[in-house]
Amino acid sequence: MDRHHPPAPSSKEEGEQTFKAPSSLEEGVGGGGVTRQLLLRRAAAMRRNLPEPERKLWMELRSRRFAGYKFRRQAVIGHRIVDFFCPTKGLVVELDGDTHDAGRDRLRDARLLRATGCRTLRFTNEEVMRNCDGVLITLAEALAQQGDRWAGGRHHPPTPSSEEEGEQAA
Repeated sequence: MDRHHPPAPSSKEEGEQTFKAPSSLEEGVGGGGVTRQLLLRRAAAMRRNLPEPERKLWMELRSRRFAGYKFRRQAVIGHRIVDFFCPTKGLVVELDGDTHDAGRDRLRDARLLRATGCRTLRFTNEEVMRNCDGVLITLAEALAQQGDRWAGGRHHPPTPSSEEEGEQAA
C-alpha cells in the first residue's frame, strides 16, 4: 500500500508533555526541590480535574454551605497540597484512594500537625461515594471539637493594633 503521508508521530515522539497530578510523595516532602510556585500551579491544575469523590464532597463544602465554615480545595500548606482545608479551624480533610499507605499518611499528618498545628481528618473515596452523610456528620463533629485558630472564629489572624506594633501615640 502506497501512503501519501508518513504516519503521524505520537505525542511522546513529538516531545509533548502531559500533565500528571503529583502524588503525595512528589509534593516536595523531604525533596527540597519543589517550589511554592510549582505547588500552586499543580494545585490549580488539580482543582480543574477533581476526581468524583472530591467533586461530591466539594459540592457540600463550597461557598460556606457546610455549617458556615470556609473551605479551600487543593490548598497548599507548607510543602503539601491537601484536598480540603478549613482555615478557621486548621482542619485538613484528605480523601484517600486505594493506593494510600496508611502508615506513611500518619507520619505526614503528624509532621503537618507539629509544623502548622493543622489536624488531618481522613476519609476513603468509597466512604464519600457510599455514605456522604456519615462523612459530613463525622466532619461536623471534628469541626465542633477543633478550637478556632484565631479569636472570634475569623478567617484570618487578627491585625495587630498600633500599640502592639510599637507605634507611639501622638
